[in-house]
Amino acid sequence: MLDLQNISFMVKQGAKTRQILDGLSLQVKAGELVVVTGPNGSGKSTLAQIIAGIQKPTAGQITFDGQSIDKLSITERARLGIAYSFQQPLHFKGLTVRDLLQIAATGQETFIEDKKTDYARLLAAVGLDAEKYLDRPVDKSLSGGELKRIEIATVLARNARLLIFDEPEAGIDIWSFDRLFKIFRKLHEDSGRAIIVISHQKRIMDIADRIVIVRDGKIATEGTVETLKEELVK
Repeated sequence: MLDLQNISFMVKQGAKTRQILDGLSLQVKAGELVVVTGPNGSGKSTLAQIIAGIQKPTAGQITFDGQSIDKLSITERARLGIAYSFQQPLHFKGLTVRDLLQIAATGQETFIEDKKTDYARLLAAVGLDAEKYLDRPVDKSLSGGELKRIEIATVLARNARLLIFDEPEAGIDIWSFDRLFKIFRKLHEDSGRAIIVISHQKRIMDIADRIVIVRDGKIATEGTVETLKEELVK
């Protein structure tokens, strides 16, 4: 499904150039849940943003379902079925939860009949009551956990085939994380979507098909949670 070959990414910092990713290659199959982990500053979030089209690599090639997406924008990649969830969910002044779901679902074949029922189903999937949340504004009145779950509902509304979550545990409480963990487990069990999660959380690693450890912009090693016990402790 997803194939990254020799991805490099450099940024200028004053007079110097810093190498964030250095010839990284990664393949993800349909139906696979891959957790990408590693030290802070190793390039994990940059990798996720490059796949989504938020950042452009300095070198390398990316194909999705056999099609080159190197020159495609984030919007064009989204239309192909790539969805990205930000580490810190965004606030949208003047928009309600209903508005966001409607925008996300536009053009999706699964949303052509009863919009209210579909939106209620999406919010129920992330543990939220539609009656309480559909008409709430997406602003600072919502907690970090609520915003994170609403964002995941918009990702589900798009019916994407590749889901990318950048540190979904960031900024949320333990109860909200427990709910998110159950969502990831259900997504993995019930769909043929490919899922990439940038995370340090062992609970998420425990349900992953594969764990990829990134260090200094390269893949240091990869395997299952059992085969990588010593590396993960480090």
